[in-house]
Amino acid sequence: MAFRKKAELILAHNPDIVVISECENPEKLKFPDGIQLPNQILWYGTNPHKGLGVFSYSDYRFQLLDCHNPNFKNILPIVVTGGKIDFTLFAIWANNPEDKDGQYITQVWKAINYYQDLIKETKTILIGDFNSNTIWDKPRREGNHTTVVSALGDKNIFSTYHKYFNQVQGKEEHPTLYLYRHENKPYHLDYCFASNDFIETLESVEIGNYQDWTSLSDHKPLIIKFNI
Repeated sequence: MAFRKKAELILAHNPDIVVISECENPEKLKFPDGIQLPNQILWYGTNPHKGLGVFSYSDYRFQLLDCHNPNFKNILPIVVTGGKIDFTLFAIWANNPEDKDGQYITQVWKAINYYQDLIKETKTILIGDFNSNTIWDKPRREGNHTTVVSALGDKNIFSTYHKYFNQVQGKEEHPTLYLYRHENKPYHLDYCFASNDFIETLESVEIGNYQDWTSLSDHKPLIIKFNI
């Protein structure tokens, strides 16, 4: 929350695109003087204090596709144009309490099946807070974390973090969240899945550390750089 107060630290990393969960709507985004303003903001949400924001600090431009299904309200299919490459971006904040069948990873599972023709083996990125990890798999639930990873893998779409650090799902060495900001409660819940053409250009993956970011959020930034 309160991205307006944290943008300066994110901008120190010179991002092209930033995806922010629990983001206030654009009317409330009053950035401090001297802070670089985004060239475009795409925001979606029903709570003006907590939505999903996608920011361009480059030539990239966003268009939310008409096929967006409000049943998966915080999983946004976006066409990205204007930069070095055009691609489809799914900005994700897996959090929909209205879905009694499963408000977190089940939302992602339903969405990737609904958008299966849009999620292609090239020029595709899914990124954000999935609120999930394979350690919480319920074996009898079809739409658990492992089945989501497998379904994306069938389309040659893989987690950039796991590829870069050669990690196994559920055994991640680098947490993206510390529950209630407690250092002894680390979890890996945030992901960037990318099609193999992006994976082949993957230059670096970085996760913010506990000391630098805990005063700002329980989540840590996931920073991915592609050499395109």
